[in-house]
Amino acid sequence: MREKTTYQRVSLEEVFSPRGVAVVGASGSGRMGFPEGVLMGLVEAGCPAVYPVNPKYREIMGLPCYPTLESIPGPVDYVVVSIPATGVMTLLEDCAGKGVKAVQFFTAGFSESGIAQRADLEREMLAKARASGFRIIGPNCVGLFVPKSGLVNISGVSFEPGPVAFISQSGGHANNIVQFSDFRGIRFSKVVSYGNGLDVDEIEMLEYFKDDPETKIIAAYIEGIKDGRRFKEALEAAAAVKPVIIYKGGRTEAGQRAAFGHTASMTSSIAVFEALCRQANVIQVNDIDELIDVLVLLSFADPLPQGTGMAMIGAGGGPSVLAGDVMEKHSLCLPALSNAIQNELKKVLPVDGSIFTNPLDTPNMSTPKAISSAMTIMGKIPEIHTLFYHMGFHPISRWGINRFMADNYGEQLAQALVEAKASSGKPILLALRPPGDLGGMEEFLDVQKAAVDAKIPVFYDLDRLALAVSRVAAWRKNKMAWMKPGT
Repeated sequence: MREKTTYQRVSLEEVFSPRGVAVVGASGSGRMGFPEGVLMGLVEAGCPAVYPVNPKYREIMGLPCYPTLESIPGPVDYVVVSIPATGVMTLLEDCAGKGVKAVQFFTAGFSESGIAQRADLEREMLAKARASGFRIIGPNCVGLFVPKSGLVNISGVSFEPGPVAFISQSGGHANNIVQFSDFRGIRFSKVVSYGNGLDVDEIEMLEYFKDDPETKIIAAYIEGIKDGRRFKEALEAAAAVKPVIIYKGGRTEAGQRAAFGHTASMTSSIAVFEALCRQANVIQVNDIDELIDVLVLLSFADPLPQGTGMAMIGAGGGPSVLAGDVMEKHSLCLPALSNAIQNELKKVLPVDGSIFTNPLDTPNMSTPKAISSAMTIMGKIPEIHTLFYHMGFHPISRWGINRFMADNYGEQLAQALVEAKASSGKPILLALRPPGDLGGMEEFLDVQKAAVDAKIPVFYDLDRLALAVSRVAAWRKNKMAWMKPGT
């Protein structure tokens, strides 16, 4: 009688903290592809040990290059694979012999190709991994970004750890969210690109991040789900204890076809998926930019918006009208100012040329002192839950005409917003419309950096700001209602 064996699964915690990383398929030819970019990132991030593997080279990027995994002198816990699919089973034999804990396949051409033999190959890979005791990330993915342990797949970004976890079926979105949110202050605990999800999938990661003490916010890009019941359970459990934001790919017929060709995902009914998200109080977004906006608000708004009442401060009648329309489009409101509040504002702001309504428009509204004074006064209004300042939306305040070139203007503005937050006890946001030319970009970046350093949420237009506030306010309202006894 054959003895029954028990598969001992390597934990994700072990996967995320390797002692050594090997990159198989890196090239010393001078070209810069995915494996070379991973090598560069690993070195920049301070990974404990980095080993390029390719029998054609003796050195790559100044690192000794090894002909095989087994020729590497130190322990290797994580292997990045960038070789043709036809060679992966031989490589997995080497991984088993080396005692590897996780193998990440950048290599594509598996079940997503629609070729039956390639789907069979995936099943062989999984059987080998389980028999040998290691995990598979992917295939068809860019793998992991774990700054705390130096296990990264990208270079030229901040490697400061943070509270956000991102689960992504797309490698492009996994890299893009790190890059695009970098200058807005978002920092990550772990980012996982899992591609076809042969072994490690969205369900296991939701279960892990729910209990991960380093993760305070969970975000995800998902194309398809293989086990609806288990996904529902994992999603509800995670969303009960932490904010969860999901961008669901494959909402249209064309998107569904692309999703299958991308990661072999059969997308579920959009109506069913959206109903599940509503039931679990998950924040749903429509694209990566919106996902980043919501992350910015959740990460830096202190406190979070307590309702839908908004106050806008800035310069320009036209932009003020635009703000009113945009706020109402997203189910937000701009409460009117009482006579008492208007009179209080007139004591500290010029009367001539001013419009003492909400939005507030005065000629000196680009000066830090006026901004702080106005926000402090308007922050007293109970119906106003969030205040924001808009900048770069009007010809008289546009970037690149040296209006904002005073010494340390960005720091002065940021300090004014911090003071307003402290005096009002309400979240303060900043809308910075990017300039359309190089002349104003230096000013824009200086102000953005100062605000981000001061933990002020920065948005790039009024519509995106309003949509993020609307999403988070609705999420918080539902959360508060569910926490009340008897509801």
